[in-house]
Amino acid sequence: MYKKILLPTDGSTYANSEVDRATKLLADDGEVIVLSVAGKITSSAFQSRTRVRNINKRLLKEAENNVKVMVEKFPDDINVKGMVEVGFPAEKIVEVAERENIDLVIISSSGKSGLHKFIIGSVAEKVLKTIEIDTMLIHSD
Repeated sequence: MYKKILLPTDGSTYANSEVDRATKLLADDGEVIVLSVAGKITSSAFQSRTRVRNINKRLLKEAENNVKVMVEKFPDDINVKGMVEVGFPAEKIVEVAERENIDLVIISSSGKSGLHKFIIGSVAEKVLKTIEIDTMLIHSD
């Protein structure tokens, strides 16, 4: 049983599988942290600062919603909290896992389809290659 589990989410439909595994592996007095990482774009010659600011607000709001939806899937008797970070997903997942003294990270191999599937898959791969904490990879085609 694990005392502290990190559950990164991208809002994919595989949340139920992740919640089920986290619930089964969590110690009675344990805690689950649901994390969503909002990407951040910078302004360029092709985009106005206002447009970039609006995109970043939308990305942050999407990450906040991803966390809210995932947290609500847990039974009431589970100690779960949500967290949103801004940055590169793989880096932030590893950073949060280390900062929060996580015992286990549960991450999906892919969540979305098309280009998103490739990107999310690469996030899981980067996490697995860099993290020194127990990590469970949930295979989701």
